Amino acid sequence: MRKHEILERLRSSGALGIIRVQTSSDLVRIAQALREGGLQCLEITMTTPGALEAIAESRERLPDVLMGAGTVLDAVTARQAILAGAQFLVTPTVEPEVIEVAHRYGVPVIPGAMTPTEILACWEAGADMVKVFPASVLGPGYIRAVRGPLPQIPLAPTGGITAENAGDFIRAGAALVCAGGWLVDKTALAEGRFEVLTEKASRLIAAVEAARKEVS
Repeated sequence: MRKHEILERLRSSGALGIIRVQTSSDLVRIAQALREGGLQCLEITMTTPGALEAIAESRERLPDVLMGAGTVLDAVTARQAILAGAQFLVTPTVEPEVIEVAHRYGVPVIPGAMTPTEILACWEAGADMVKVFPASVLGPGYIRAVRGPLPQIPLAPTGGITAENAGDFIRAGAALVCAGGWLVDKTALAEGRFEVLTEKASRLIAAVEAARKEVS
C-alpha cells in the first residue's frame, strides 16, 4: 500500500487504537479484539516487550488492519519498525531523525507535539500529521484554537481520549483521535475479557462517526 493510501485510510477511519501494555502476551489477541470492534488502524508502542514481533504477526493475521509503531524515539528504532512491517510511525516528541527515516522508506509519520511552535516545527520537518499530546490536559478548545492559525496541519489529539470525549475533539477539527489507556482496559485484560476491548472500540468508532456527521 502506498503512502498516500495509508494516509487516506488513517484520515477516513477517524480513530487510532494505541496498544501499550507491560508484557508481550496477548498483543495480537488485543489487536484482534480491537479490530472486531471496528478499529482499522492500530499502533503498538515500542515500549511494549515484543513489539516488533507483534507488528509482524499482526500484519500477517490482520491484513485488513493498518498497523503502526508508536513511541519511536530514534532512527534505529524507526528502521527496525518499518522492516518489521509497520505501515506508519508515531513519536511522542519532535524527532527529526525519525521523520527523515520515514521519508526514506516512504512511510507516513505522525510526530508528537504540544505547543504551536512544536506543531509547526513537526510540519515543516515533513510530518504527515501531528499528534497533539496530552489532549486530556489541553482539551478540544485547544485543538480548535490551534487550527485557527494552522488550518493546514492535520492534528491527532492523543492522551485521555474516550468514547465520551472523542466527538468533542472531532467537532473541534481533529483529523484523527488516538485512544490508548481507556481503550485497552488493563482490568479487562487481567481478567481475560477481550470483549470489553471490542465493545469500547465499537463505542469509539460510533462517537467519531456521529461527530463527523454533525460537522459535515
